[in-house]
Amino acid sequence: MFRFCFFLLCAVLCASCSKKYKIEGSSSVSTLDGKMLFIKVPTGDNLIDIDSAEIIHGLFKMKGKVDSTVFTMLYMDDKKIIPIVLEQGNISIRIDNARITIKGTPLNDSFNNFILSQNSLDDRASEVEYEESRMIMDGTYGPQEQHEIVRKRNQLQEERNNLIKNFIQDNYENALGPGIFFWIGSNMPFPFLTPTMEEIVEKAPDSFKNNPMVKDYVSAARSNMEKMGIIH
Repeated sequence: MFRFCFFLLCAVLCASCSKKYKIEGSSSVSTLDGKMLFIKVPTGDNLIDIDSAEIIHGLFKMKGKVDSTVFTMLYMDDKKIIPIVLEQGNISIRIDNARITIKGTPLNDSFNNFILSQNSLDDRASEVEYEESRMIMDGTYGPQEQHEIVRKRNQLQEERNNLIKNFIQDNYENALGPGIFFWIGSNMPFPFLTPTMEEIVEKAPDSFKNNPMVKDYVSAARSNMEKMGIIH
């Protein structure tokens, strides 16, 4: 009987430990000292606070328990910053003037790699804009040069669409897929489905389509598009 109770206690303790998360963060931006960070879960039109911390001398910490992997948003005061997956393990957040890095757990590492790829595309897009501006200033921006700039822009847009599509499709069955789909949509002026988003939904399994964030967004987007007479 003692042995059974001992193993039962061990099982309970292990289960409890497996549900813990710990966030340790740092910021090199001195003006952020005293700012409050919040972890919020999007639920329809509402947000539920999960955790919070104040940035003190460039450092902040959060910890707690989570029953399952949850897609959340990191807020600074009332401003949306970046998604974060609340999952078992130690999560590291680094905030500097250039960007925010979140890693340390499997899904957050995957998302961080996705962001790095997006940043690379952004850098290349900036180079194209600089190239166009330089040619205009030099007086060498003719029809052939304009055609080449348009080609480069279209190529970058296609790469961006493929990056988003492949990432979400690779994560259809976990919290990242529906979460990033919702995050991309929430950054638009109003709910709307781009051709890439339509393709993502069309090829998605039912588990993705029936996710509350995806389902509510798609419903609102299609309603808006119907009112606007837009059909892809």
